[in-house]
Amino acid sequence: MREEHSCCAGSRSAGQRTEVDTKDQSVIWQEGHRDRKVSSDLHTNMIAIPGGTFMMGTDSQEGFASDGEGPARRVTVDGFEMSPYAVTNAEFQRFVEATGYVTEAETFGWSFVFEMFVSEQTKAKVAQVPQDTPWWLVVEGAYWAAPEGVDSNIEARMDHPVVHISWNDAMAYCRWAGVRLPTEAEWEYAARGGMEGRTYPWGDLLKQDGKFQCNIWQGKFPVKNNASDGYVGTAPVDAYSPNGYGLYNLSGNVWEWCSDWFSPSYHRQTSAVNPHFSEATGRRSMRGGSYLCHRSYCNRYRVAARSGNTPDSSTGNCGFRVVRDIGIKG
Repeated sequence: MREEHSCCAGSRSAGQRTEVDTKDQSVIWQEGHRDRKVSSDLHTNMIAIPGGTFMMGTDSQEGFASDGEGPARRVTVDGFEMSPYAVTNAEFQRFVEATGYVTEAETFGWSFVFEMFVSEQTKAKVAQVPQDTPWWLVVEGAYWAAPEGVDSNIEARMDHPVVHISWNDAMAYCRWAGVRLPTEAEWEYAARGGMEGRTYPWGDLLKQDGKFQCNIWQGKFPVKNNASDGYVGTAPVDAYSPNGYGLYNLSGNVWEWCSDWFSPSYHRQTSAVNPHFSEATGRRSMRGGSYLCHRSYCNRYRVAARSGNTPDSSTGNCGFRVVRDIGIKG
C-alpha cells in the first residue's frame, strides 16, 4: 500500500482560532430562517440517478488503506437527483443576497489559500503557515467572494465552483435551496456513472484520446504547476466532459462535502443498503479531490478515494454539490 500523505486541504484545527463563538453557525442561522422563501428556479436541472447496487470502495494498491477506501463491497442505494455541477459562485451569491448569511470563513476572519495564488502584498501580512502543509497560508479576509484575500474577487469566476465553504455553510445553503448533501455512497455511485470498478468517472486512463478529463495538478507538487489541463486554480463547473450520468467534474476541481461523518472504518461499520456514517468523529467526509491533487502526492481524485475535514474548515479548494430525493421539489 502506498505511503499516505497529508491531504491537500487545510484544516481549521491547524490554524489559530479566533475568540469568535462559531458554535454550529448553520443551526443558529437555520433557526432564524425557517420561513425564508426558497428560490424555485435554482437547481431545476437536477439529473435523476436510478437506484441500484454497485461495488463501492477499492482493494487496489493505488488506494490509501488508512483512509478506509476498502474493503470493496456491494452497496445498494435508492434513486435520487443530483446536480450536474458543483454549486457555483453565482448560485451561492444568490443565497447570500437573499438571506444575509455570513460564512464561517468570514466569522473566523480568515481561510486557507494556496500560496501560489496569494499576491506579494497579501503574503507579506501572513503570520501563520501550518507546519505539515506549508503551501496553505492563513489569509485574513479570504472568503468565498474574495478567494485569495481582500485584493481578489470572483467577477470573472461566477461559473466556477464556490470555495471557502465549510460543511456548516453548505448545510445552510441546502436548507435554503431545498436540497441536501449527498451521502458518500450516493456520491460514489453517481460518480461512477454506471461503470463498474473503474478508477475514474470516465474509465481507467487519466486521459482519453489524449485529452484531459479533469482539473488536477500538472507538474511537480507543490512547486510547479504546468497547467497543461488548462487551469491553475478552479475551472468552470461544466469544464471537460460529463460522465455516463451527465455529471461534471466529479474528479478534481474542488473537494465536495458529503453528509457523512468521516471514519476509516466506514466500509466495516455501515449498512450495505443506503449506508451513512452517523457517529460523530470530528470530521465530515469529502470526495473527489481538487485542482491540487497529483498522483505523486494526493492521489485522491479517484472515485473510491475519500477524505475528511472538520465541519468548520474552509479552503480555496473545497466546495459542494447537492442532491434531492426523487419527487421532492424546492
